[in-house]
Amino acid sequence: MDENTFARAKEYVANIFKDDSSGHDIYHTLRVHDLAVTISEIEGGDRDIIRMAALLHDVDDRKLFGENGFLNARIFMDSEGICVEDQLYICDIIDQISFKGKDSVVPSTLEGKIVQDADRMDAIGAVGIARAFAYGGSKGRAMHIPGDAHKDNMGADEYFRNEGTSVNHFYEKLLLLKDMMNTPTAKRMAEVRHEYMVGFLDEFMSEWDGRR
Repeated sequence: MDENTFARAKEYVANIFKDDSSGHDIYHTLRVHDLAVTISEIEGGDRDIIRMAALLHDVDDRKLFGENGFLNARIFMDSEGICVEDQLYICDIIDQISFKGKDSVVPSTLEGKIVQDADRMDAIGAVGIARAFAYGGSKGRAMHIPGDAHKDNMGADEYFRNEGTSVNHFYEKLLLLKDMMNTPTAKRMAEVRHEYMVGFLDEFMSEWDGRR
């Protein structure tokens, strides 16, 4: 794969998400790509596989497209003449990286671990906070409902059906991600972003309750 292939992948993803306001836009994809490259510079792995999996990781997201057998990813890779073996490898990575509550899996390869770490990294910290509220708003969900308890230990089916508040989403997913990072590099990066979210939630609740 050469740089022209990656440039066309970015254009392909940008077109798919041109009207997105849920936090899954092209800029999310580019951040995941760049984070994956940063992590792989330290941790290793096949850089081409990592980059392509990162760029295509959301084009068949079940939250947005349902179950479609990686149709969009395969259309692009077929158009670029990417070999079947690499296509299967990339689709396997994409299949393994999603958060599925207690049914989440640790990817079986270093490349998968790196892409999963990069995707999860973009769900936490300052950008992660913004994306959480953008996604909730796009689905018509409340920011916060006092007394509406978050759900713990959800399996995949319950997690994907869940329509809780944006604040509950922090407790149901985002605050769990720090301890689910795979690589030492990502674990270090996640510490800072995690603490930022903890501070945000403290400030949010204090303001919500009129305490400051």
